[in-house]
Amino acid sequence: MHTIRNQAKLLARVRRLKGQMEAIERALEGERPCGEVLNLVASVRGAVQGLTVELIEDHIREHVAAPGTGGDLVQEQRARMQGADELIEVVRRYLK
Repeated sequence: MHTIRNQAKLLARVRRLKGQMEAIERALEGERPCGEVLNLVASVRGAVQGLTVELIEDHIREHVAAPGTGGDLVQEQRARMQGADELIEVVRRYLK
């Protein structure tokens, strides 16, 4: 599974996000100007979007384009459809 294979890289991104969220918390506690807080929030949003795009790309490659079930064509088609259905659901939630 791609999330296991890329676990170290993905966890590093999540830890950076955690640090960015903590920076927002510190800025609010420190009564920093709203413009500064907004910039921090915008950077977190961009980082989350970047992580989401990376996960979606990996999902498409692993579960839709080449699921590699090693089975017959019917099994491979089912795996592709399942991967596509999962992706569609995620994209629907993401775009809400």
